Amino acid sequence: QVQLVESVGGSVQSGGSLRLSCAASGYTYSSSCMGWFRQAPGKVREGVASINSAGRTSYADSVKGRFTISQDNAKNTLYLQMNGLKPEDTAMYYCAARYYGRRCYLTSDLLFGHTYNYWGQGTQVTVSS
Repeated sequence: QVQLVESVGGSVQSGGSLRLSCAASGYTYSSSCMGWFRQAPGKVREGVASINSAGRTSYADSVKGRFTISQDNAKNTLYLQMNGLKPEDTAMYYCAARYYGRRCYLTSDLLFGHTYNYWGQGTQVTVSS
C-alpha cells in the first residue's frame, strides 16, 4: 500500500535551515504530484510547496525565496529545503501525494489539500526567536 514517511523535523533558531524528506513507497513515485503542507496549533492547514511529474514547482507566498521543493525519482523521495526559517514557520509538516496510476501534470490546485489522496504522518518543525 502507499506509504509516505517524513524524516524527523527539528528545532532551530530563527534564520536557521532544515531539510525535510519524505520517503514514498507502494506506488510509482514518478507518476504522482507531491506536496508539502503545514499546520500550526489553532490554524488552518496551509499548502507550502508542490511539484508535479514534470518537475514544475509552486510555492506559497509566505515561503517563496526561502523554501525549495525537490524530488529524487530514483530514490522515491521528496525534499523540502527550508532556509531563513522564522518563528511563524513553526508547525507540523506533512507530505502528500496525488496518485491515480498515471503521470500527474497538474499545474493548479496543488497547494490545496483536497487535491491529494495520500498523506504522511507529519513531522514537527519548531523555530525559536
